[in-house]
Amino acid sequence: MTGRQLIEMFDYCRQPFHLVGTEENGVIVGLSLEGRFFTILDGEVISRVNPEAFTRQSSMECYINPGGDGLWPAPEGSVFGYEYPTEAWRVPPGITGARYRVVSEGRNSAAVTAEIDLINSRGTGIAAIFGRSLEIKREAGFLEARSLESIEYIGSRTLGMDTCMIGPWSLCQFDCRKGCEVIVPQSSKEDVWDLYAPSDDYRRFENGSWRIRTEGDSRFQVGISPRVEWIEYRDPSRGIAVRRTAGPIGEGFIHFDISDRPPGEEPGDMPVKYSVYNDGAGFMEIEAAGGTAREWRKNTSSRISVTTIFRRMKEAKPGEA
Repeated sequence: MTGRQLIEMFDYCRQPFHLVGTEENGVIVGLSLEGRFFTILDGEVISRVNPEAFTRQSSMECYINPGGDGLWPAPEGSVFGYEYPTEAWRVPPGITGARYRVVSEGRNSAAVTAEIDLINSRGTGIAAIFGRSLEIKREAGFLEARSLESIEYIGSRTLGMDTCMIGPWSLCQFDCRKGCEVIVPQSSKEDVWDLYAPSDDYRRFENGSWRIRTEGDSRFQVGISPRVEWIEYRDPSRGIAVRRTAGPIGEGFIHFDISDRPPGEEPGDMPVKYSVYNDGAGFMEIEAAGGTAREWRKNTSSRISVTTIFRRMKEAKPGEA
């Protein structure tokens, strides 16, 4: 799909959007599609796009994933998770029904926000403002997108970690196929672990790095520790690589377990900075997670800066990672 075709689909389906950069090299923000970012490089849309999400509405019976790069609240599961207030998994309607608005803009930058109310598995309500600011740098065969992802608590009641855990979670999604993988560099065996289904058959550790096959043929998710500096998705058939680097979290915030675990369970002890999700329906995600506050007072905001570099891959030499 080209950038022009994606813009035409937004227009045809009467979906509001905002373009940062150009239709050749830029990012389209789907203002009513969870505020998701769709990245265009050399005229080609690199992000996954689900056309069904442009014309249908998600419900508790069926979630229609738009693709792109979205901002969700972490954790997904546990007593503090946001997908289980009804016991069965569902994406919160505050997320699927959010209408982001542009609060600032420039030719190569923009900031969008949405007011989103959430309920965790314990039934605690969290009133919040989700914010996404974006600045891009463009060159031929290269696009750097720097985003600041934030969740600001605007409730009137002070909440401790025994009541609320929440942090920004950026989910960058791609169609995938045979040969696709994620590289976790300069890591140890302890830096990558399963968040639910075993993935031993899909990952290997060699020369101080993890290589994780993400071919869209099995469902699994791995957590990656805060010790890891960056992760990179590679799709040789399209000749693209996407590297994500998450910045430090603020003082008073901690990384935590974001995993999809039953709503009656406490969070685990393994803090997550990055995660990799592989879906059996032919897509995958490289994800970056921020921290939760030890105490949430009105206007407390958890933020994480994420730099995502989209580039054309050079042909690798034999034996080269």
